[in-house]
Amino acid sequence: MNPWTVEPVCTPACAKTPAAGVPLPETIRRYASVARTLLHSVARGDRLADPRTLRAEAHAILTALGIRLDLDLDLGLDLEQDGSPKPDGSPGLDAGPEQGPDLGSGEDVGPEQGRRPLTVPGPTGTLVVANHISWLDVIVLLAVEPVTLLAKREVGTWPVIGTLARRIGTRFIDREGLRELPYTVAELARTLRTGQSVMVFPQGTTWCSVPGGTFRRATFQAAVDAGAPVRPVTIDYFQHGVPSTVAGFLGDEGFATSLRRVVGAGELSARVTTHRPLTGGDRRSLAAEAQRAVSGSRAPAHA
Repeated sequence: MNPWTVEPVCTPACAKTPAAGVPLPETIRRYASVARTLLHSVARGDRLADPRTLRAEAHAILTALGIRLDLDLDLGLDLEQDGSPKPDGSPGLDAGPEQGPDLGSGEDVGPEQGRRPLTVPGPTGTLVVANHISWLDVIVLLAVEPVTLLAKREVGTWPVIGTLARRIGTRFIDREGLRELPYTVAELARTLRTGQSVMVFPQGTTWCSVPGGTFRRATFQAAVDAGAPVRPVTIDYFQHGVPSTVAGFLGDEGFATSLRRVVGAGELSARVTTHRPLTGGDRRSLAAEAQRAVSGSRAPAHA
């Protein structure tokens, strides 16, 4: 079995169209706003790779789409407010789940202020692992804290999106190239050792809801080899406060179809929940523990 590839179980039919969308004038306004924002991002050139700039552009795209972003920090009892371990194992200042501010409101709570929702301070970078529902996942996480992305090679060929992905330093992999796997893992480990954090979606494909599929273990080996922490992250989408699959980018659906559904969705919000970092163990145990943290008690969609 190729550890990169997964046969998708969810189809476009799983991404339900909301009962009540936004009016046509608002839909047109959103399309125009998204186009302006993307052109502005392209015009940034190599400056787009700057974390502050990248985070601002990601926020701008979510705002253009009418998407609210919420952050929930589940830091655990033995961690500092920034996610680093307490020396004595005692509770941090904000121990336990904390409902973050509305990041979509423009309030600046990013890493440039010393707050690191995704990465863990230390000598290495952090392997950030999240469930995968939509193309929106990347924008949502970059709006929280920019890190290096690991994406399938095809993304680099997409119009506009591929250009932007290359400019922000995305690492591309060939999911069909099994022979490249050891080299990819070794490169990821080297990246983590330099202090750069990397974001991956170990489910291998998109799913309609959080539980999704089994976490593939390949990328976790890079964290083991580099001695880097793993940060599990859960991404949820809601409409009117109720879990929604409208953001799903599933099966063989085209990007334009998915974008049209997202643009027309009313009261769409994304919630990012960061869980306590994981260290030690082998790739099998790390992958299993990360999946439990991300999905909670919910069973995988394929079960």
